[in-house]
Amino acid sequence: MPLADASGAPGDAPRKVHESLLDPDDFAVQIADQVESFIVAVTEVARGDEPDSAVPFLLLEVSQLLLAGGRLGAHADILPDERYEPDLGPEADVDELRERLALLLDPVDVYSEVFDPYEPRKAPVACRISDDLADVITDLRHGMAHYRAGRTAEALWWWQFSYFSNWGATASASLRALQSLVAHVRLDQPLQELDGLDTDQDLAGEEELAEEAGRVMAEELAAPLGLRPAR
Repeated sequence: MPLADASGAPGDAPRKVHESLLDPDDFAVQIADQVESFIVAVTEVARGDEPDSAVPFLLLEVSQLLLAGGRLGAHADILPDERYEPDLGPEADVDELRERLALLLDPVDVYSEVFDPYEPRKAPVACRISDDLADVITDLRHGMAHYRAGRTAEALWWWQFSYFSNWGATASASLRALQSLVAHVRLDQPLQELDGLDTDQDLAGEEELAEEAGRVMAEELAAPLGLRPAR
């Protein structure tokens, strides 16, 4: 399937879908605004001031970020102005953010995921939402540093490249976990207990992840995470 270029291609696709791509400056501003909004929002969630709304809010923010990712993915290849990436210095530390999110999301932080749905018989692995979000923010901050330094093409190139190579898949995986978590509570469906599942374990060859399904008590999941209590 051909990708859209800056003129609104491919083929006879409605030009309105790609009008925002006609002016590279407007496109860059819109992507940068979505990236900045995500970074600020997740950082605020991690502060833990409103734990009751953490999961629904993260679901919303990751969904909105992936709209920016989809636009970057549909755009023709973006090339940086310089052959070599300028040195940005040391990356900002995200360990505190990661730890705060892990504490906030415990005990629903760990989930299972298949990295590549097109690779046959790929075993699921254990992941953490907190790790995912911290890694995504690391990629986004890297591009934002270029954008704030006036290197717009470099920022867009990095966001697009890292969307394909890392943060797109990572954000998509965390979105599925967050959506599944909200759905389990809203639809009053029991969550399978993951029986000590952690990210240093290999899920391949394990017996069933859930030895028994148990209801997630409202006070353990729904109420603390700001979701409608199961009935």
